[in-house]
Amino acid sequence: MTLEVLTFGCRLNAAESQAMRARAAEAGLDDAVLVNTCAVTAEAVRQARQAIRKARRTNPGRRIVVSGCAAQTEPQTFAKMPEVDLVLGNAEKLSAKSYRRVPRPADFGIGALEKILVGDIFSVRETASHLVDGISDRVRAFVQVQNGCDHRCTFCIIPYGRGNSRSVPMGAVVEEVRRLVGNGVREVVLTGVDITAWGADLPGRPRLGSLVRAILKHVRELPRLRLSSIDPVEADDELMRALGEEVRLMPHLHLSLQAGDDMILKRMKRRHSRADAIRFCAATRKLRPDIVLGADLIAGFPTETDEMFANTLSLVEACGLTLLHVFPFSPRAGTPAARMRPIERNLVQDRAATLRRTGHHALSRRLASEVGKVREILVEQTGFGRTEHYLPIKLDGGTAGEIVSTKVAATDGKTLTGHILRAAA
Repeated sequence: MTLEVLTFGCRLNAAESQAMRARAAEAGLDDAVLVNTCAVTAEAVRQARQAIRKARRTNPGRRIVVSGCAAQTEPQTFAKMPEVDLVLGNAEKLSAKSYRRVPRPADFGIGALEKILVGDIFSVRETASHLVDGISDRVRAFVQVQNGCDHRCTFCIIPYGRGNSRSVPMGAVVEEVRRLVGNGVREVVLTGVDITAWGADLPGRPRLGSLVRAILKHVRELPRLRLSSIDPVEADDELMRALGEEVRLMPHLHLSLQAGDDMILKRMKRRHSRADAIRFCAATRKLRPDIVLGADLIAGFPTETDEMFANTLSLVEACGLTLLHVFPFSPRAGTPAARMRPIERNLVQDRAATLRRTGHHALSRRLASEVGKVREILVEQTGFGRTEHYLPIKLDGGTAGEIVSTKVAATDGKTLTGHILRAAA
């Protein structure tokens, strides 16, 4: 008997899936499929439903528990599926007692309403209780430092799945990182819904930069610290100084930019302009000249003209972006953008494809520039790892968890290839 976890969406979900597995096992649920959904696009919801149907076909006797953001925002959608035995909200999925509600096989066939255990996410105030002790089969671990979001971008359903912003206290984060390093983790990624909002709800209102400094100061045996997606308009001065001074803070940032046209940014209710994004990227490159910058970009937002899209496309070059996450605009029921005048769907897809091609070219150029350089590679599995800049590289050996000095020998435009010189000190 085993617990299988299917995870969709962000790094935060990946971290919480580990907590779900632990809580379900604690409750004695040892033969089930746990599905942790994403609500960011309609396609993500469709993929989750498809995976649930497949899970039932391939595991006819196992119970299926569905949770995550899509389960929080539209529980009825999943409760009405005959394949689903229980729907848990984003708070409920992190409590062992929730998994004791999973029906036994004799109870199959219960009504949709009886399957739902989803509370008011906006009433949740506490964040730290579900931090897990470690991820035993990984050399990289995600640590949740924040959850929820206080902003209301017009396209985004996520605050309704995650609730308002709430921060994990600094001491709890530092202790969690220390435990993970003790379990063999070599790289920690700080994650959340809006991690640059960390600390706003804590006594003294500390900022993310102070948390980064505390981790690196108090867990000196941690070789690498990395940040997940950040909102550049919220980046504090201490965070910027840490980026320039702390070699263990990896030279890679993923930015929540979404668009490169000021009118579209205004209609998205974003809090930065195109010029703000360009200035931020220039500032980070001045502090860390070799930094790799990635970004989330949305193609085909309602009312987007050819000229507006061209401004987003040109932002890739203007900001020196390398790793793009491109999303075709997807209207989410209940959001203001869903009521705006849409553009033709084929045009949305075409623009997304154009953005992706631009991103591929940018990545290919960066990979080509790496050839001949010596990089410190975190080996994730024998024969594969990632550079400090989060670039993928194929290796001629290595053991998971090692950090090895490697000379980059070649690239195929998607991945690097390198020869290990020695284990790093």
